[in-house]
Formats: sequence, structure tokens, C-alpha cells
Amino acid sequence: MPATHRPARSLRVLLDPPNPPLALRLGLQPDIEVVASPAERPAVALVEDPATVAALLAEDPECRVLVATGSAHPGLREAVLAAGAAGLVLRDGPVEELAECLRRASTGETVVDPALAGP
Repeated sequence: MPATHRPARSLRVLLDPPNPPLALRLGLQPDIEVVASPAERPAVALVEDPATVAALLAEDPECRVLVATGSAHPGLREAVLAAGAAGLVLRDGPVEELAECLRRASTGETVVDPALAGP
């Protein structure tokens, strides 16, 4: 959706690494705008490498960072939350669920996909 047709308060999301197919699907959400760099001050960043959490937060402490993963690994949830991430989500879930996780994270909520919550 062109930026001129977005609500005035669209949710700015950074994908790291860039993922054009996901950016397109998220961009179809009426309230989400995918941005290309941290310089564009995203409200939420979706990253695949937990090691990037600290770097993004150092650059913009107000940005909420979600880590996307394909499956649960022992200790992963604890590690990403300890690094300062706002949560852990499944990478390949439905885009509507991912968009809702991004919205929830932007409001300050800690978001952990139930499939990744552990025992």
C-alpha cells in the first residue's frame, strides 16, 4: 500500500535481514509500514539473529526487537529475553499472527509464541 494511503500512525517495522516477500505481505496490513534501515526509526524490528538484538537496542533504545525463529531450541527464549528482546516468534507462521505480534510488541508487551514458550 502506498505510504500516502496509510493511516497517519502506521507501525514502522524493520526486517533484519531484509526479506522482500515478508515485507510485501506485512506491507499489505493497513497499519504496518516496512522500513529499510534503523535510521528510519522503526517502532519494532524483526530479526533472525539473536546477536543483533543488542546492536539494534544500542542504536535505538526505544525500538522493540522481536526475534524470529523456525523452531524452539533449548534456552533460546531465555537468551533472547535476557538480551533485551521484546519476544520470540515463529518465522513461518501466518502473516496475520506475525502482524499481531508486532502490534503487541509495539505497545510494550513481551510476546512469546505459545509453540516456543517451553514447559
